[in-house]
Amino acid sequence: MAIPRLTQAGIAKLLNITYPPIAYEYIAYFPLLGVILGLIIGSFLATLIVRWPEGKSVITGRSHCDSCGTTLGAADLIPIVSFLVRRGNCRKCGAKIDSDHLAIELVSGLIGGLALFVEPNLGGLFGAIFGWLLLTLAALDAKHHWLPDRLTFLLAIGGLVAALFVGQPDIQARLLGGISGFLALFLIGWTYKRLRGVDGLGGGDPKLLGAIGCWLGWAALPIVILVAATVGLLSVFIRLLRGQAVAADSALPLGIFMAIAAFPIWLMQGAPGLLDALL
Repeated sequence: MAIPRLTQAGIAKLLNITYPPIAYEYIAYFPLLGVILGLIIGSFLATLIVRWPEGKSVITGRSHCDSCGTTLGAADLIPIVSFLVRRGNCRKCGAKIDSDHLAIELVSGLIGGLALFVEPNLGGLFGAIFGWLLLTLAALDAKHHWLPDRLTFLLAIGGLVAALFVGQPDIQARLLGGISGFLALFLIGWTYKRLRGVDGLGGGDPKLLGAIGCWLGWAALPIVILVAATVGLLSVFIRLLRGQAVAADSALPLGIFMAIAAFPIWLMQGAPGLLDALL
C-alpha cells in the first residue's frame, strides 16, 4: 500500500476524508481561513468569558482595558499579535492582561482550522461553531463553575439547526441524543442526592450533555461519557502528583471534561480514518 504524501490532500486520503473534486485546488485555504476566523472569534470569546460573569456587557460599547478603562484601538485588538507585542500588558496603565486571553485565542484558532480541514464546507463551519461554544462553556465552568443556561440552550439549538444542512447524524438521532443525554445525567444526579443527601452533579451538566447529544447523536454519548471520565481521572492524577489534596467531595467541573471529549468525537465523525490513524 502506497503511503500518501504529507500534503493536505495526502493526509485527507489517510484519514478517509472525502472532499468535492473542486475543493482540492483550494483545499489549503480552508483550514487557514478557519484559523483566522477562529482567532477573531476567540478574541471575542476571551472578553466574554471575563466580563459576562461580572455582569458587564460584551456587545455594547467599545473594547477597553478592564483595569484603567482606556479604549482599545485597532492595533490593540489584533489576536495574539497585540498580546505578544505588548508583552501581555496594557499599553496605557501597564496592567497585566490575563494570559487566558491568549490561550482562548489559540485554542479557538485551532478549533476553526481543524473543523475546516475535516469538512471544508458548511458542515465544517457548523463544527467550528460547536467547538467554539464548547470552549466558552468549558472556560466558564473552569473559572466559575458556571454553565449558563442561555449558552447551553444556544448550543442545543445550533445542533438541531445543523441537521438541516448536514447529513449525519440525522435529526432523529440528534433529538434522541438531546433527550437521552439530559435524562441520563439528571437521573444520576437525582439518585445520588436521594442516597447521599448532597448534590453530586451541577445543574448545568445534564443540560450540557443533552446539548452535546443534539450535535453528535445519541450513539456517541456513551463515548463522550467514557472519554470525559478518563480525562477527569487524569486531572485527579495530575493534582495528586502536584501534591494537591483531592477528597471524595472535591468539586470537579464535569462540563470541562465533556467539552474536551465532545469536539474530538465530532472530528472523528467527520474523518472516519482519524481513529485508525491514531491507533
